[in-house]
Amino acid sequence: MADLSVCIEMVFADLPIEERIERAAAAGADAIEFWGWRDKDLNAIADACAAADVDIAAMLGSDAPLTDPTGTDAAVHDLERSIEVATEIGCSNLIVTVGQEQGDVDREAQHDSIVEALSRVAPIAEDAGIALGVEPLNTAVDHPGYYLTSTAEGREIVREVDSTAVGLLFDVYHQQITEGDVTRSLTNAIGDLTYVHVADNPGRNEPGTGELNYDTILSALVEAGYDGYVGCEFSPISDDSKAVERCRELLAG
Repeated sequence: MADLSVCIEMVFADLPIEERIERAAAAGADAIEFWGWRDKDLNAIADACAAADVDIAAMLGSDAPLTDPTGTDAAVHDLERSIEVATEIGCSNLIVTVGQEQGDVDREAQHDSIVEALSRVAPIAEDAGIALGVEPLNTAVDHPGYYLTSTAEGREIVREVDSTAVGLLFDVYHQQITEGDVTRSLTNAIGDLTYVHVADNPGRNEPGTGELNYDTILSALVEAGYDGYVGCEFSPISDDSKAVERCRELLAG
């Protein structure tokens, strides 16, 4: 069965971080996740998670773009350091955002650069038992200029790297904006999935506030056999705890 994670950057965001973790656990989360780790008190986060009996599911992996062929060493170094930190705090997934499109480099070379960086770091991730989730994002609303937008190319990258440590992070909100047909895309990608993010569209708020039928989407995901994390990466309109509880109910069917 899939587990529920809460992104503490967006949910309970008006509270101190340790209290966000407590509230996420009380609302039924199995884990928490966050974005960049360099500005965080990681020991405090780890201690708060231990006290609340929740896991650290994910954090961002690299600040350096993987799309720049001249910057591959820097991207690999970033990912290696993030793997070390994830191991230290017990975080099981790294979110891999590949970076902006390089205007002076053709797309094939950028694609190959992403594959090279991930291929170099994959054996280290395998040894550490940490999954790297390659994430397509939308460029129409939230991330103009980002390189990777399509589920298809994300899956191509994963398959070219060919590592048990490298998979696809499917964000339902981003892919609804970019390509739609999210239930079919999500379930077709089941063999490549390492993580799933949920938010409704428009607005990037909690499920039930927009056009997406999350009863159908999450039921199909669970029926397809997905047993990883489903992350609440949204800004709640209603009470934050009720929004998380509703996601818990959707996952439970």
